[in-house]
Amino acid sequence: MGQDLSGLDVKELQNLENKLEMSLRCIRTKKDQLLIDEIHELNRKGSLIQQDNMALYKKVNLIRQENVDLYKKLYEKGAASEVNRDSPTPYNFAVVENGNIPVHIELNTPPQENDVEQTAPPKLG
Repeated sequence: MGQDLSGLDVKELQNLENKLEMSLRCIRTKKDQLLIDEIHELNRKGSLIQQDNMALYKKVNLIRQENVDLYKKLYEKGAASEVNRDSPTPYNFAVVENGNIPVHIELNTPPQENDVEQTAPPKLG
């Protein structure tokens, strides 16, 4: 590439240098724009992930509240059954050796109440 430069005078070399600097400036500008676009895209994705995280955090709180409510109901029924010890236990739990049996679990969303205590969401930073 540099072999063709031997026959050029100073003015032609100066012209070539200016063209190279202009081309390099255009390349750097394009590179900078691509990096800026990538930063914006990553910021957008980060924002979406943070929104998803907040939604999941709210779901966890709802499930946690439902879990507390279920434990309360279980405790109330358990306390009521202790009064009459002659009655059979209403809860039977068994460990099944066969792991191929499907288990179907359903969670009901508790009615939303304004006075439900929720912990503050984590601060991401």
